Amino acid sequence: MARISHKLKNSFEGALAGGGDPATSPLYVFGPFLSLIAVSGAASIVFGGSVWLAVLTIAIVSAMYRLVMRWVTDGSGGSGLSEEEFGGWAVKVNAAITFIEYTLTFLVSMAAMVTFIADRFPLLNQEVLGIQYRAFVAIALSLFTGWLVNRGPKTASRTFGPATGGVLLLLWLMIFFTIIKTGFHLPILSMAAFTPPNLHFTIGGYVRILAVMTGIEVFANLVAAYEGKPEQKSRKAFQSLLIIMSTTAITMLIVGPAIFTFSDPSNSNVSVFTQTMDKILPAPLPYLGSLVGIFVLMSASAASALGLQNLSLGLKERHYIPRTFGELNHYDVASKPVWLEVGIVSFCFLFFGTHEETYLALYAVGVFVLLSMTGWAVTRRLIRELKDKKSIQKYGVIIGTTIAALLTTSASIIIFEERFLEGAWAYLLMVPALFLMFSYFRSHIGAPTPEMDYLGQIDSNLLAGFGFGQAAFSSSGNGNGEALPARIGWIPAPVLSAQLPITNVKFQHVLTLLDGSEFAAQSIPLTKYICESTGSKLTLLSASKTYNSEISKKEKIENYLCSIAEKVHASGVQVTCAIRSESPAESTKHLVEEQGVDLVVITTRGASGEKNWLREGLSIKLVHQLNIPVLLVQVFESGPPEAPQINRILVALDGSDFAEQLLPYASYLAHKFDSELMLISVPAVPESEKYRAAASVVSAIRRQAVAGMKKYLETVAEQLEKDGLRVKTIVTGSYPARTIVDVGKREAVDLIMISSQGRGGLDLLFMGSVAQQVVQLSDSPIFILPINQELDQELPTTEKV
Repeated sequence: MARISHKLKNSFEGALAGGGDPATSPLYVFGPFLSLIAVSGAASIVFGGSVWLAVLTIAIVSAMYRLVMRWVTDGSGGSGLSEEEFGGWAVKVNAAITFIEYTLTFLVSMAAMVTFIADRFPLLNQEVLGIQYRAFVAIALSLFTGWLVNRGPKTASRTFGPATGGVLLLLWLMIFFTIIKTGFHLPILSMAAFTPPNLHFTIGGYVRILAVMTGIEVFANLVAAYEGKPEQKSRKAFQSLLIIMSTTAITMLIVGPAIFTFSDPSNSNVSVFTQTMDKILPAPLPYLGSLVGIFVLMSASAASALGLQNLSLGLKERHYIPRTFGELNHYDVASKPVWLEVGIVSFCFLFFGTHEETYLALYAVGVFVLLSMTGWAVTRRLIRELKDKKSIQKYGVIIGTTIAALLTTSASIIIFEERFLEGAWAYLLMVPALFLMFSYFRSHIGAPTPEMDYLGQIDSNLLAGFGFGQAAFSSSGNGNGEALPARIGWIPAPVLSAQLPITNVKFQHVLTLLDGSEFAAQSIPLTKYICESTGSKLTLLSASKTYNSEISKKEKIENYLCSIAEKVHASGVQVTCAIRSESPAESTKHLVEEQGVDLVVITTRGASGEKNWLREGLSIKLVHQLNIPVLLVQVFESGPPEAPQINRILVALDGSDFAEQLLPYASYLAHKFDSELMLISVPAVPESEKYRAAASVVSAIRRQAVAGMKKYLETVAEQLEKDGLRVKTIVTGSYPARTIVDVGKREAVDLIMISSQGRGGLDLLFMGSVAQQVVQLSDSPIFILPINQELDQELPTTEKV
């Protein structure tokens, strides 16, 4: 059977896939532009100067991106080049601005879309409680768009697939009928536009029109999504860029004068583009044009949400944001970033309105900062190459890229200065804040492996499916035998830190917490079973700060503990009771230190009945404060099993020294319960279909990761089997918590063992942990070994216990 490829085959497919944002820009850039120059008193002079300057910038920047596409073919585009030339700070600045830009893309596109709707339904411009009806429409459509995107890219692409093709058709119809109706007229370029009285308006109009440059970076990100060798991919991507940007430029030059002639920018009820459609296009094409405009602008909003999903995934893999923020939903997409974006957008619509010109300048300034960074990165690389080999051609190219960098940098400065008091100042707060946030999480989570850092670059910069012209860019491999990038080497198998210590742990003292509730009492059967099997003594602990002031409550809990102790003692277990007038976490820690407790057992629900204690803080505090295992017993409405058994134990390993500290405990319990050990490892590298570009590279990296983890687990299993244990190894999945829980259910395990680096405060709030997620998702008891670097991490020895 022939292999089916989901990669882009030709330039036109790429134009449809990536052209949604720049292709829609002519629909909304002329309104703010004409409103500005109308007050100049010399609009006819300024118009041509602004348009020709914008077209020149389009040409120069497009040519610059030809170089970017040749140099960077992994999907990271201009940001990847910026990182290579300027270092890691560029990634964080780029990511911060990109996050802001995606939100502004959603804002501008959705606002322009509501404008198109209001053009045909003026009632939406009326107000209720000081808010226009169109704001409520925008919020409703934003929620719908977010919901749609969070159902996966296939759903969104099927909904918006024809959108980019429709807007391209609309623009060419406008070009055709403009020539038929008015003849072939280009904007008049008058040097008077650049004289002092008019220069301010010419430049101001120029930077407003330059919103047509938004989205040009996507074509550099699309390079990895095409079929063929790297040079073929870069050529096809550039041809896709030419299809879109030439259409946009021709629209500016031919339709632009018609918009200037036929529209009235002072008419706030109907956009200038709709006014021109009504004048130029024969019926019913203007109404079909409005429908296409609405459809494609919603597509651009959806594409920005998809881009934010990809950005979050990439930043998560590169450890710049908490893993919880990039968690995937049932449709395997990161939904939290989209709902955050929709929330911000809805807030803006309510308090700042839904007119696109409100956000357009802010949108443009971020775009031009990114473009200028790319321009200077290109220039820097060309200068470096020039040192190796000088030529007149290279000097000419350097001049061109320098002009592009200067134009985009100048546009950034002009817009920033012009709109500083209208919101541009926010960049001075948001970019540093995001930069510091990225730095904070990177330092706390730690640097990823080079492999995941590379894959993070793919997702953090690839705006796959922008415009939804193609359903998906995922691929099972392109069959071209692409090698891994030079910076990615073979992933070595993890190595055991030492020979496994098989017999140096022992449970002699177990503690369980009780609060008098039926939920907490569900820990008793399993605790008693453990004590019987290991010969441990048991302490029943109840703690509350209210016991000193509420004597009756303390007497009641004393009687309760005594009754439980009598029943447990009847089975041959040595039992003591302890009542402390402290918080449960404090009293547990003190008792552990005073009496040498080896294991703490608690349930996931207490007296409140709310699941679970993990969320309410007790389990988290214990894992954070103790350096001995904590066993969390899941609670069921039907009660605990009367005769618990531990026949199968699932042990989660990731090749780290931290996780290896589980092995002595797993060996000890397996011997005591005559259990089968199941060692599971979840490769950090996801399956290739999770990436919408460079799938063959991702697949190769994952194969290496899987092979390495299999070799590692086999080495561990071999040592455990020498001690007479039954061991099975499993390497599967991509997402640790979900995979561990699913395997646990499928294999009917009786106990899950996992290590957890103790985190508290903001670290826990933002980052969470795999252990926390496993507890929340699983029905099995969870044995958690805290690995707290600030605590004594020595494993207890036989002599010690």
